[in-house]
Amino acid sequence: MSGTIDHVPTAIVSDTQVNYDVYGSGEPVLFIPPAGTRSAVWLNHQVPAFVAAGYRAVIFDSRGTPPSAVPPGPYRIGDLVADAVDLITGLDLGRCRIVGASLGAMVAQELALARPDLVAAAVMLGTRCRTDFFRGASARAYAARVRDANGDHADYDAVGAMLQLFSRRTLSDDRSAADWFAVFRNFPVRGIGPAAQYEATVVDDRRAALGKVRRPCLVVSFAEDVLTPPALCHEVADAIPDCRYVELDGCGHFGFLEKPDEVNALLLDFFAQNR
Repeated sequence: MSGTIDHVPTAIVSDTQVNYDVYGSGEPVLFIPPAGTRSAVWLNHQVPAFVAAGYRAVIFDSRGTPPSAVPPGPYRIGDLVADAVDLITGLDLGRCRIVGASLGAMVAQELALARPDLVAAAVMLGTRCRTDFFRGASARAYAARVRDANGDHADYDAVGAMLQLFSRRTLSDDRSAADWFAVFRNFPVRGIGPAAQYEATVVDDRRAALGKVRRPCLVVSFAEDVLTPPALCHEVADAIPDCRYVELDGCGHFGFLEKPDEVNALLLDFFAQNR
């Protein structure tokens, strides 16, 4: 990341300690990460693009992801929304823009519903508003696996994570596949915090509730996403009044890392239109 980006490391404590970082200056954008994922996931692509565009990028580690607090759980979407509210109000961000991915996207849409006074506009990258059988079974199985700190199946876990998160193109590119395999192999997701985050994605049908959202929203789906497939993303966009929907080809659940330039352009254009 460019050394020209201003970085202010800070921390805030409410009922749950949430550690965050601020980059740049200008109107704030809060980035909410996926389950089992450090806030650093935004640093290579999204933070530099938004800082260059004149925004102040605020990233944070969700409860359950050290160095933020790791309460024993269970976690509910409402708990994660409350953490985001505490961060926004604690930093005096006012009505800010929100970007969430996966679990972070589910939090973003509920934040827009619960606290429209704090949300100028929201983007959901790979989201859903209900849990079908496969997504529920997947979340529970993955939670059980990461809770098992004594298991030694790092190679298998790395491959499994890659299959869930990336497109065929990325998995067929030897260099990209090898790089991601090394990341997941050397930094396995483990512990009660990530497990509780995965379990938080198992939600009841929220389509009727999301019909009351009155903030500008954008849902971005990824054509090869198996965790939040386009059909489930489209349900969120259909539920939220006047929500824009875009589907990107050739990428999986972490499409914002596979096609960052396209995703960033979509987000910046959307926020510019809803300034």
